[in-house]
Amino acid sequence: MPRQIVTTRYVTPLREGGSMPAVVEGDDLGLYVLKFRGAGQGPKALVAELVAGRIGQALGLPVPELVFADLDPELARTEPDSEIQHLIRESAGLNLALDYLPGAANFDPVAGLPDAALASRIVWFDSFVSNVDRTTRNPNLMVWHRALWLIDHGAALYFHHGWDTQAPDPSSAFPMVREHVLLPAASQIAQADAELAPKLDRALFDRVLAEVPDEWLGDAPAAVRARYVDYLTERLDRRAAFVEEARRAHG
Repeated sequence: MPRQIVTTRYVTPLREGGSMPAVVEGDDLGLYVLKFRGAGQGPKALVAELVAGRIGQALGLPVPELVFADLDPELARTEPDSEIQHLIRESAGLNLALDYLPGAANFDPVAGLPDAALASRIVWFDSFVSNVDRTTRNPNLMVWHRALWLIDHGAALYFHHGWDTQAPDPSSAFPMVREHVLLPAASQIAQADAELAPKLDRALFDRVLAEVPDEWLGDAPAAVRARYVDYLTERLDRRAAFVEEARRAHG
């Protein structure tokens, strides 16, 4: 279960994305990148961030620590920007934050790609969680102490924004892998599949979804959790389509 902090200070907004995350300070004196529950995509973006991030960590991928962050709406009083004031008030209560990586630089593929093994593992992972936001336009990768770190998975599991009207197909391929920033280096997809798939199972998905707060899941949290677990389990079992799609895209 992620640690929980209390947000004590709003430091600065990060305006690169549409969800307006911010650097905040916690009661442990640490700095974090806070993802607001009251932002445009609502709590589903936090669910995707937590679920995908925890799966990434279980796979041994470099994902920063995830923490629950309790946000006091009174912090809005000291902010001159009305948009930020509104966001803080709308996000009162439990939010999600990632450990801030001080001095980290945005990943630039022009400066060089990671080795084939790491690139292939990241491409496999993003295909599994349907992460559409790891492109050359927006890599969502940071370089910190000369190592690559994966950030911002709020756009993963994108199907859940419409699954009340259209059931997702767990066996579907992931054609958007063709836009993946690391695809040119991902020459070991089959090896990544053989390495990563055994690290995932239904029990792990159950544990991850048990961490998601009820208030992020709507009126029937137990049923929604079960739906995510069923989907992820079936997608793992029927992963051949997205694995082959990634292999073809690289070729």
